[in-house]
Amino acid sequence: MIDLRPLVLSLELAFITALLLFIIGIPLAYWLSGSDFKLKPVISAIVSMPLVLPPTVLGFYLLVAFSPLHFPGNLINELFNIRLVFSFEGLIIASVIYSLPFMVNPIQSGLESLPPTLKEASYTLGKSKFQTLIKILLPNIKPSLLTGIVLSFAHTIGEFGVVLMIGGNIPGKTRVASLAIYDEVESLNYHNANIYALILFAITFTILLIVYILNGRYLKLTKI
Repeated sequence: MIDLRPLVLSLELAFITALLLFIIGIPLAYWLSGSDFKLKPVISAIVSMPLVLPPTVLGFYLLVAFSPLHFPGNLINELFNIRLVFSFEGLIIASVIYSLPFMVNPIQSGLESLPPTLKEASYTLGKSKFQTLIKILLPNIKPSLLTGIVLSFAHTIGEFGVVLMIGGNIPGKTRVASLAIYDEVESLNYHNANIYALILFAITFTILLIVYILNGRYLKLTKI
């Protein structure tokens, strides 16, 4: 019988990360889609860095930043009495940073694909920028929103390098499913590793399949 705690912890981490990224990603994607700020390419590059940066590199610098010996980690520890290194809270922050482009990029692309006249018409009718975003723009990019949520969720479930560097693989606290698979393989317990892997495979495949089906139906309805 396998230990189900790593699976539960992975799902909990993915859910919280996706929720936080949804809250953070929408205003960030909205700003990036319409901003003329000169340093916008720099910010876009920073947001997209986790797509190409090795997870261990990002994990190492986050480990240094989160350490109580350095300013960010020490400040959070002093203000909130939270130790980010080798903690679930640290995993959440690291996962939000690591999965940020998987939420921001689809939403930004969706917003940039909308005709400018849609926004202008809303402003003409007296709607504020916030009302335009919530009531006009976001309802018209539902597939992009769904894609961002699902990719962020699925990507967090599959994290390994970052969570290993930050979490330290502590059973019941930071030992997520991807780390459990590594431990089982290292112990030559391929049976348990296979069970963990199959469960993660089934979860991610099902989620992605649902997204493609829903997005396909939405596109068909919009063409009618």
